[in-house]
Amino acid sequence: MELLNIFIKSIFIDNMIFAFFLGMCSYLAVSKTVKTAVGLGMAVIFVLTMTVPLNYLIENYFLKPGALAWMGEEYKSIDLSFLSFIVFIAVVAAFVQLVEMSVEKFLPALYGALGIFLPLIAVNCSILGGALFMQERQYPSIAHVTSFALGSGIGWFIAIVLLAAIREKIRYSHVPAPLRGLGITFILTGLMGIAFMSFMGIKF
Repeated sequence: MELLNIFIKSIFIDNMIFAFFLGMCSYLAVSKTVKTAVGLGMAVIFVLTMTVPLNYLIENYFLKPGALAWMGEEYKSIDLSFLSFIVFIAVVAAFVQLVEMSVEKFLPALYGALGIFLPLIAVNCSILGGALFMQERQYPSIAHVTSFALGSGIGWFIAIVLLAAIREKIRYSHVPAPLRGLGITFILTGLMGIAFMSFMGIKF
């Protein structure tokens, strides 16, 4: 039940886009069509689900104060927590590179459509934010961390696909000239954020 609670909360209540505004650059730029939004959303799910648990293991077995005690008593006093940022970023960058090479090889059309925003997942704030939230919240096990990471990825996926679907539809609507493009997109994002706030009443 606790794992489900974390999973649902990560999708709807602590949504990376609507609750913390993380990953907005890619969210706004790649949400012009559903196809590209789905592709980037799936990539974000994969990178979050793989990197956050891996960073959790690195944090608990290498970086935290006393984490190296498993190597022997003489290592018990070592504190490598100051390396957290650079290690988390290195892990994210490695997995993003893997995703980029895979998409380029197997889905060249999607790779061309995503353009520069696929490698920019490496600097997507929601990816690093996932690792930092994991560190801050002190989840008790890797199962809890994986549930959080998967839920956060799906939440980001839902947000970008919903916006892309709406933006495709409003192409055929009469939008006042000053609001066309990013103007109406910001308004839509705000309204969607307000809608997602209704999930804050969910109790388990």
